[in-house]
Amino acid sequence: MRSSVKFIVFLCLGLFLSSCVSKKKFVSLRTELETANKDLGKCGENLNDYMNRLSLCDKDREKLRAEFAASQTELRLRQEQLQDLKDQVADVKNQRDKQVTQVGDLTVLSKSANDNIKETLSQLEKKDRYIHLLQAAKTKADSINLALAVNLKGVLAEGLDDKDVDVKVDKTVVFINLSDKMLYQSGSANLTPKANEVLGKIAKIINSRPDLEVMVEGYTDDVAIKNACMEDNWDLSVKRSTSVVRVLQKNYNINPNRLIAAGRGQYNTLAGNDTAEGRAINRRTRIIIMPKLDQFYDLLNPKNVPD
Repeated sequence: MRSSVKFIVFLCLGLFLSSCVSKKKFVSLRTELETANKDLGKCGENLNDYMNRLSLCDKDREKLRAEFAASQTELRLRQEQLQDLKDQVADVKNQRDKQVTQVGDLTVLSKSANDNIKETLSQLEKKDRYIHLLQAAKTKADSINLALAVNLKGVLAEGLDDKDVDVKVDKTVVFINLSDKMLYQSGSANLTPKANEVLGKIAKIINSRPDLEVMVEGYTDDVAIKNACMEDNWDLSVKRSTSVVRVLQKNYNINPNRLIAAGRGQYNTLAGNDTAEGRAINRRTRIIIMPKLDQFYDLLNPKNVPD
């Protein structure tokens, strides 16, 4: 009996000890599981953090790509602007060379004219003092006109096409031929904004020489015109020259006593009217800057010859 009780006691003790060992192991495993879960949670957080960083890196990369593309575009634009500036510099140099050539041509022209005058006057040196007066007047007129033409070319050349403006010296006068497309609206005598700019430049030269008169001549092609405002080409040419004269007087204060308005109609052509190019050349306005007529009369009057 006693041995049986001991057996049962030992058995219960063994079971109790076995139960305690299993419970401790369970607690340990559960602790490890919780630790593993915490580590897994931190790994998840770290993963999300790295994913966010990767997304930001992708955005930064796209931004850098866009900035690089914009820089490439800006660089290309700068290169194009640089090339444009180089082309402009080349054009300015060409214009300068043309102006130097034009001045040289004018100098050659003046020298040739003066040589011819000197040769003619040398044959008349034994005449009276009236011939010497004419010689001095001619030499002075040539010098004045040469300087006037050079000044006009310099003032008018900037910002204007050579084909629209032509300055010439002929004997004692300076001629400025202006194309109609630059001065007038098509088929009318109304001036364009460009015309006011050009006439303003011419007015500066005219105002600097109060001893000269200004004649404005209008020309047309042979295409007939007739409307409520224009009777014919004569009428159009006169109205155009009058429009120019009014601008010179009202806008630039040129003395009207020095101004003459004239119309030449479709006549006195420079080219044939059978082509569009020829008609365009014939449609023009000519401004003539010349000594006053009473100055010529004084030269021709022997009574005005000094003793």
